[in-house]
Amino acid sequence: MFTDCFATMGHMGWLGWLMPLAVLLLLGLGIAALIKYLFSSSKGDRS
Repeated sequence: MFTDCFATMGHMGWLGWLMPLAVLLLLGLGIAALIKYLFSSSKGDRS
């Protein structure tokens, strides 16, 4: 499975490497924003 994925990424060139990295980056930013929102809202409820 991984070999097929790497072969496809190699065929696509730089775009094949950029897309998964961009998806991971957006996913990480989304999770970080969600955690920040949850912590800020819980602090706001206490005060």
